[in-house]
Amino acid sequence: MHPLFLKADRLSHEVIGAAIEVHRETGSGLLESIYERCLVHELSIRGISAVQQAPVVIEYKGLKFEETLRLDLLVEGCLLVELKSVQDVLPVHKAQLFSYMKLLNVPLGLLINFHEPKLTSGIHRMMLPGSSGK
Repeated sequence: MHPLFLKADRLSHEVIGAAIEVHRETGSGLLESIYERCLVHELSIRGISAVQQAPVVIEYKGLKFEETLRLDLLVEGCLLVELKSVQDVLPVHKAQLFSYMKLLNVPLGLLINFHEPKLTSGIHRMMLPGSSGK
């Protein structure tokens, strides 16, 4: 089991609740950047820290460098959240989230599409293989 899995799992439920609150207040059809700022604020109200567009160290065959990834939110260092406001979630959206999860060794990720009339229809949860211990 990934050492951060249980914390990420707990936080994922809290982040989903916060996203539902943002969606309830704002509705659908806005820019992703608006949802991002509102969600960060909602998480802050709930005492949950999140960083946006975080610089990370990339390691590749002995090469190490720092790069700022365009990830939307990294919640308490263990849960990645990518926000969308699109008609359809595409495989490339999920692939991007999964790549970020692997690079950062984060066990859990949420892809949340705020374009949906009912937000729960637009939530996709992704896990690194083996991170839950199952």
